Amino acid sequence: MTAATVAAIIAALALVVALGLALQVAALRRRLAAVPKDGNVIDLMRSIDNDLGKVEAEVANIAPRLESVEQRLPLAISYTGVVTYDAFGDIGGKLSRSIALLDSNGDGLVISLLVGRNETLFFTKEVRSGAGSERLSPEEGAAIQRAMAH
Repeated sequence: MTAATVAAIIAALALVVALGLALQVAALRRRLAAVPKDGNVIDLMRSIDNDLGKVEAEVANIAPRLESVEQRLPLAISYTGVVTYDAFGDIGGKLSRSIALLDSNGDGLVISLLVGRNETLFFTKEVRSGAGSERLSPEEGAAIQRAMAH
């Protein structure tokens, strides 16, 4: 082995060691950055503990509200379906609508807006377990089926 090769190996090792030390110094600087400038770690810890207490109190206040929302969630409108059609022969453009609004149990209502040239009719029908409590039009049934398919 020549002296130049030995010197190159020693230089490479020195470079690796220097790089490792630079990484250690950077990590130490990050850890020291958390220490307050005045060095009063006790006050910092008290402040953090006080802030943590506030956060815990807020979480304790949120828990009952979250439970209430979770209990009501199955009753919220979860599924919707819309069918567009021509209700009357005297007007075109598919302006009539049947809209199903259902919860996770398939309960809710279907709203129908029948648009004609001279009048607009508005109907609502109750839906229980995905079926109308009254006789449904084909469009209302289709709106419920679309809602239940989601």
